[in-house]
Formats: sequence, structure tokens, C-alpha cells
Amino acid sequence: MLQKPRGTRDFLPEEMAERRAAERLMRDSAARWGYGEVCTPTFEHVELFTIRSGENIKQEMYTFEDKGGRQMTLRPEVTASVARMFVNEGRSIPKPVRWYYVADCFRYERPQKGRYRQFWQFGVELIGADSAAADAEVIMVADEVLRSVGLTFDLKVGFLAPMKHLLSDVESGLQRTVMGYLDKRDMDGLAACLESCGQTDLEGALSGLVSCRNPAEAIEICGQIPEQQRIEEIFAILDGEEIEYTANFGIVRGLDYYTGMVFEGFAPNLGAESQVVGGGNYRLTHLFGGEDTASAGFAIGFDRVMVSLGEHPVDHPPVVAVLSPADVRVHAFAAARAFRGEGVRTEINLLDRGMGAQLSHAAKIADYACIIGRREAEAGTVTLKNLRSGEQREMALSDAVSEVTGVGDR
Repeated sequence: MLQKPRGTRDFLPEEMAERRAAERLMRDSAARWGYGEVCTPTFEHVELFTIRSGENIKQEMYTFEDKGGRQMTLRPEVTASVARMFVNEGRSIPKPVRWYYVADCFRYERPQKGRYRQFWQFGVELIGADSAAADAEVIMVADEVLRSVGLTFDLKVGFLAPMKHLLSDVESGLQRTVMGYLDKRDMDGLAACLESCGQTDLEGALSGLVSCRNPAEAIEICGQIPEQQRIEEIFAILDGEEIEYTANFGIVRGLDYYTGMVFEGFAPNLGAESQVVGGGNYRLTHLFGGEDTASAGFAIGFDRVMVSLGEHPVDHPPVVAVLSPADVRVHAFAAARAFRGEGVRTEINLLDRGMGAQLSHAAKIADYACIIGRREAEAGTVTLKNLRSGEQREMALSDAVSEVTGVGDR
């Protein structure tokens, strides 16, 4: 028996219904902020990713040579593709550009809970706005998108300028090592590294920066910096909009990629792989032949969001099963058409089953049973049964449709 490739998953209809319901809520949230959906190719030229991250990134990607001898790769993330698309297609669009995407990505890494070789991201990119208000908007959009699906999460917001200031005199190789320790919150490893390099004076300042919880404390540790006003304005906007967050100036997220504001979100019930969102300021377009353009965005690990929701899935539209004996099936088709006409997912019995067997099957796949026996067919009514509560009433078909769609409760 052939099995699915390692690190991939099959999704049955019930799980797909949950995922699509979550997607709809996320899409609607982003759209309310003025973001429009975009779609990029599933595969790109390898250079799109190596030009920024170097040749070593190929070890984490699914690369291949096409029939024309070109080196291609399945996309490992979407931000670079969106930046490329902006350079190719979007330069004449009025700025700022507000785009979002839902896409599957591919990385060759060891599969584990919450980490797969094929995974899905929901992301937002704000291109062409270089301001504290733009930074704050991206954070607030991420917050609203995650809340839209009922996710419980902890949001942490920082800014890289204080960290960059402290590390400005440190050579790049040591910077990356220090960043690695900070990213893992391995303060013992950091202390040993700095001692071996003769940089023990940095230990106290870096530890303090990780611990501080507001811009004033960060400035006190690292001194005056050019970005101080922007940092204070971002946090003032978040506070004014009553966003729940914790300031954290120890967030790293790669000093060679992100340029200013950075943020992360964590779902407490996910254990070690708890990060569900990450983002910040970046500049990529100049690498792909465009003008140097300020950008900000984030990516949500959609699969982790679904795992975190767990036993509290997103509400999905109701499903109706229309049940009838064969000799009144014409009425069943008419009823199903009426429900579908109002956007309700509706299934009709297609097999030679008695009413008891039909009802038993409906209890497994539907929220409501619309029962049309000979008596209902003659009376021009239906019996609507709520398969969750067990309540049932005989009523006109139009009333049954209204009850299922919630029109009668408005």
C-alpha cells in the first residue's frame, strides 16, 4: 500500500471544513483593514531565496532542475515571492500596497508536531509605508486575524534598534552567534560565548534588554538612538488601541533581515513549538531589481493555529440532510434545492435505505435532518430535527430554511 510522503498530511472533509472556516474568518479580518488577496507561483527560481539567505538555504528546500535546465524550488515561504511580484507587477499601484495570502509552503526538515514538510501560511504584507503607524497597523492586523478564530495567544512586540546599537561594534560572525543564544533564551550559553570572546561587558546589557518591558527601559540600557521617537510612537498607538501585548526588546528574528519593529505570538497550549505568528519591518525589493522600499508584514503558521484550537474548533456553517422515502423523493430534491439556494450545504439520500437508516447516517454527517415522509409531502410541510439537541418540529419549508440559516433569530 502506497503511503503519503513523510512530513505531509491528508485532510478528510470534516477537517477541511474546519480549516476553510478558519480561513474565511482570517480572510474577512484582513479584508476589513483594506488588504486584498494575492497568489504567487508554488515554485520559483532558486535565486529568489539564495540571493537573500545564501546557498546553504538549499539544504532546507525542495529544489529541482526543470526541462529547460533551470534551477527551481518549491517555495519555502511567501514573503520573497510577494516582494518579487511587487517589483514585477505592483510598482505602478498607489502606495501603500496592502496584500494578504493563504499558501502552502515546503521545507525539507525533520517532521514533528506542529512542523511539517508541507505547511500552510496566512500572511500579510504592507509595502511602501515607512512610519510608526504602518508598523502598528501590521501588529494590529495580526492580532485581529488571530482573535477572529478564537485563538488564545501571547503577543510580544520589540524593536531591533537597541539590540543593533549594543552589537554595533561586534563582528558579524559573533553577532550571529549571540543572536542564536538570544533567540533560544540560552543566557548561560550567551555568557560563556561572550567570556570566551572577551566581550563580558555586553552580558549585562543584553540580559537587561531581554528583561526590559517598555521603551524607556530599553533606552536607559543602550542610550539614545535615532529610532527612539518611532519606537515610542508604535507603543503609544498599540496602547491607545488597547492591544494586549508584552514589550520584549530581546526578540531577534534575524538582524540581517528585519530592520526595525519585530513581533511574535505564542499559543501557550502548543508546548515547544508554540509560535504561531512572526513578523516585522524588512527591505527586500532592491534585491530583486526594484527600488529600496520599506515593507512590513507577518506570517501565521496556519497548521499550528488549527492544532492550538484543538477541541474548540471554528464554527462552520450547518449541514442539512434531507431524508425521504423513495416515492416522495421529488419533494426531497425540491427541499434540498431550497436550502442550497440560501447557501446551506445540503445532502440528500442516494441509497436504498429506510428512514431509520437514513436518520442514523444523518446523525454522523449533519447538524439538521429535514424529514419528508408521505404525510409531510401531502401537507406541504417538512419536519426539521436538530441532530445536536434532538428537538424537532413540523413546519413550512421556508420556515425550516430560515431556522437553519438563522434568519428567524435576527
